[in-house]
Amino acid sequence: RIPAVKEKIMKFFGKDVSTTLNADEAVAKGCALQCAILSPVFKVREFSITDTIPFSVSLSWSTEVDEPTEKQEIFCKNHVCPFSKVITFYRKGHFVLETFYTDPHLLPCPESNIGQFTVQNISPQADGEKVKVKVKVRVNAHGIVSVSSASMVQRVQVEDNEAMFMDDLQENANTQESTEIMNTENEMQDKSEGETQPHIQIDKQEAQQSPPSPDTRDECQSDVNPQKLNGELPTHHPPDAKKPKIKVKHVELPIEAKLVWHLGEDQLNTYIEQEGKMVMQDQLERERSNAKNAVEEYVYYFRHKLAGPYETFVNEEERIQITELLDQTENWLYDEGEDQPKQVYIDKMQELQKHGLPVEERYQEAEMRDKLFAEVTSKVQNYMKITEDYGNGDEKYIHIDVPDMEKVTKCVQETMEWVNNARMAQDKLRPHQEPVVRVAQIRAKLQELDSTCEPVVSKPKPRVESPVEDNMQTEDNPSSKTKAQALEKDVITPEEIQQNGENGSTNMDLN
Repeated sequence: RIPAVKEKIMKFFGKDVSTTLNADEAVAKGCALQCAILSPVFKVREFSITDTIPFSVSLSWSTEVDEPTEKQEIFCKNHVCPFSKVITFYRKGHFVLETFYTDPHLLPCPESNIGQFTVQNISPQADGEKVKVKVKVRVNAHGIVSVSSASMVQRVQVEDNEAMFMDDLQENANTQESTEIMNTENEMQDKSEGETQPHIQIDKQEAQQSPPSPDTRDECQSDVNPQKLNGELPTHHPPDAKKPKIKVKHVELPIEAKLVWHLGEDQLNTYIEQEGKMVMQDQLERERSNAKNAVEEYVYYFRHKLAGPYETFVNEEERIQITELLDQTENWLYDEGEDQPKQVYIDKMQELQKHGLPVEERYQEAEMRDKLFAEVTSKVQNYMKITEDYGNGDEKYIHIDVPDMEKVTKCVQETMEWVNNARMAQDKLRPHQEPVVRVAQIRAKLQELDSTCEPVVSKPKPRVESPVEDNMQTEDNPSSKTKAQALEKDVITPEEIQQNGENGSTNMDLN
């Protein structure tokens, strides 16, 4: 659907682009079929989709000096992808792998080479023999063939099992490479069998390691001690000598890739810069389009409001002026203003708002003014009732000081007087005239009323101590308890007076 993409495809393949397929319909059918598969209500036939590569791919590699270059087809036509194959080589130094399409005449383009890959940092074994190198060739889900990885198999002698175990732990922690143990005889046998021809191994599971190739079967065999055969010891070994063991480790090798269709660094940076410029252009165009749409929306919005809620808040002269401005702006948008810079639309929007905002403010003031007046009146009546209860000696407010209550009474009277005057002045004006009192002024008056009266009327009563608390204080104070006992001793009861009269005279002066 994108003309630039169509042009590039036509230029590359040299053929006209077919646009008969309805992409939306194909996607919709695929989604409906997938939903039917997942749903337990419908039953559909089992089917699978397999991606394949349309052309066969071969691999060639450089051999030793004075030997011809060998090649082999690794992915046939219509081969499944993604897929990986592991190839085993025996080399003493770096070598080159080349990937190319097997049948160049079947390609839509004249270039059949895919890329050149150089496996580096290969070092021979300690005895100068060739080292085993495993190369993984992979075709990904997009059908792109590449040499994804290469590893070198090194063999190192260890003295005993303990040293080998500790060395393996260190290698696994640092390089995460698997290790194997083999006898010296198996090692020599493996060399003789594998040096003649590279071995191709299929990597069936993409996320797991490849299965061992026939070249490495001997590496997994268990150790056999020839010294114990027939109960005899060879004469060339000491009685207690241990056979040398070999630790095999895989070392990752760097690969230098030179792809035929790969862009150079300078060209790639140029394209990235062009992409950034196009992104900026898209952003500017989006902002310009949004500014234009905002002007158009405001024209339709204000015209609708002007014939509805805003009708009583504009006079006849303003209505005519605003209507003409809206019509002119609408005609300008579909004529000269079809493709203008962003700033032009912003200026046009400011011109419209210059005439429309006063009308909107008058409407919003009228909507909020009556609600705020009702709220202030309700609070004033509440505080007036509290002052009346205070004058009648209500126990709820008897603890409040007289000066504080007089302050509340004065604030309530002033607020009520201000509300009545503001309402009377506002009622004399028409809706399209500027209001005498603003919503902000009413809110400020309401806040002033609350800050003056609420702390006074919500003042808590002082705490009164109960008799139980007095008794507890007396028990806690020993001096007060002693004084009470002394007073009890000075009191003479009537029984004591009678006893004193019977037993003897009482020293009393009678009046």
